[in-house]
Amino acid sequence: MHSMKVDVLLGLQWGDEGKGKIVDVLTPKYDIIARFQGGPNAGHTLEFNGQKHVLHTIPSGIFHPKTINIIGNGVIIDLKILQEELEKLIAKGAKPSKNLVISKKSHLILPSHRLLDAAYETYKGKAKIGSTLKGIGPTYTDKTARLGLRMGDLNMKNFKERYQQLKELHFGILKTYSFDTTKHKIDGLSFEDYEQKWMQAIDFIKDIPILDSEQFINTSLRSGKKILAEGAQGTLLDIDFGSYPFVTSSNTISAAVCTGLGVAPNKIGKVYGVFKAYCTRVGSGPFPTELFDNTGEELRQKGHEFGATTGRKRRCGWLDLPALKYAIMINGVTDLIITKADVMDDFDEIEVCTQYKINETKIDYMPYEILDDNLEVILETHQGWKQTITEAIRIKQLPFPFINYIQYIEKAVDCPITIVSVGPDRKQTIFRH
Repeated sequence: MHSMKVDVLLGLQWGDEGKGKIVDVLTPKYDIIARFQGGPNAGHTLEFNGQKHVLHTIPSGIFHPKTINIIGNGVIIDLKILQEELEKLIAKGAKPSKNLVISKKSHLILPSHRLLDAAYETYKGKAKIGSTLKGIGPTYTDKTARLGLRMGDLNMKNFKERYQQLKELHFGILKTYSFDTTKHKIDGLSFEDYEQKWMQAIDFIKDIPILDSEQFINTSLRSGKKILAEGAQGTLLDIDFGSYPFVTSSNTISAAVCTGLGVAPNKIGKVYGVFKAYCTRVGSGPFPTELFDNTGEELRQKGHEFGATTGRKRRCGWLDLPALKYAIMINGVTDLIITKADVMDDFDEIEVCTQYKINETKIDYMPYEILDDNLEVILETHQGWKQTITEAIRIKQLPFPFINYIQYIEKAVDCPITIVSVGPDRKQTIFRH
């Protein structure tokens, strides 16, 4: 039988594009949903049957009993957070021991990684990245420095010893930063308490199969299974192609599916790119179209733009076409998905950034100089639709100015918008063909 391809779904902005919901909508078409990078800094929100669920480490297909969910080798795992997430899912009727598997090659976030994260952020002072303090950076650093511990090591006889060694190394580093480990709380707990719960989680997750996920994925592809790879964060937070250094510590782009799951480049199929009808960003870093006025505040309030993982206020601004075009290029996007346009239902006018201007030169892509203070944006004004779109079930029911806005974007970025999300619920989704 001829081998299937892995479809990919990822965010094209700075994260928070509404990926979780879209994965949930697409899941019935797939046998397997796989996360390929990032860690519990992700917050994917799903809403259905009047309930809200936030997932951090576990793929968004977990509520579909027939769908296998894979935490791939590119994902990093905090065992305590994973346990809490599993407990919540079990309480809501999910059966993760039946439809979740974890790669043996996934790296572990140690409690001491979280201390390092806090120490580095404090050290950076004003230049801080706006880390979620989940230990993401230090864990990926140890992975690259070949010091890390992986899921597969939990079964090794010398695990405790190796854990101790790495922890001591971390405490040595913390000393040089004069970081007071006794005063710092991790999610409200002292280091010792957190560590104890982290260790207890090892037993708790014994029911979840830990396997060589790259074998599992490739065997599944050969047997005709359909796989969707789910990205976390967003393209503009990619360690290589994002607004460095204000980025995450992993590759968030479609290429990372190959390294984060162990699939060859020629096995990538459709690439779904999710973007918001406007832009948001959490934490520090450049944001050319950011609004500091009432419009920005209105977007924040109406769009509930507060972090799913941290509760932090998101910065808001107009849609940025040069950045969107750049993200489409880097990822090889085949299908665009627009979300949260309903947030702008009351707007008389909507603006869109069409070009950047740096020292009198106009460009329409995202340059290295994105950090340059001399960067100006060139905006184009569009008519608002001034009506509620959340009830629409078919494209024909959408207001003409909104259809115009969609067609305008498609033309500008040369990529079709095939799905329109008109609200947070699973049902509020319109397919365009």
